Amino acid sequence: MPRKQKQRRSVCPVACTLDVLGDKWTLIVIRDLLCGRASFQEFLESPERIATNILSDRLARLVGSGLVETAPSTVRSDRHTYRLTSRGRALTPVLEAIRDWGLAHIPGTQARLLPRAAEQ
Repeated sequence: MPRKQKQRRSVCPVACTLDVLGDKWTLIVIRDLLCGRASFQEFLESPERIATNILSDRLARLVGSGLVETAPSTVRSDRHTYRLTSRGRALTPVLEAIRDWGLAHIPGTQARLLPRAAEQ
């Protein structure tokens, strides 16, 4: 369930969305979830090398905002896995647009495959 909403600085949907997604790491975590990563360790293995304290914070924020949910790990009973909610999967076209823009306008970038939202 999403956290109680804090007071917004604006009613602008761009500003409100950036309040949820606009830091350096949040969209990277969402990208990794879309690419099939599900465990804390798998997120740490991303090439961007997110620090453990930042990863913990971003995952907690994403869970709190209703974009990600946790499930018990099938590997270790003291761990859990993460998966996007339908609200989180709705960000797939946003990530695809950012990827496409980067490929078109930032030399040397390479695409990671993102599954289509309908396939999840």
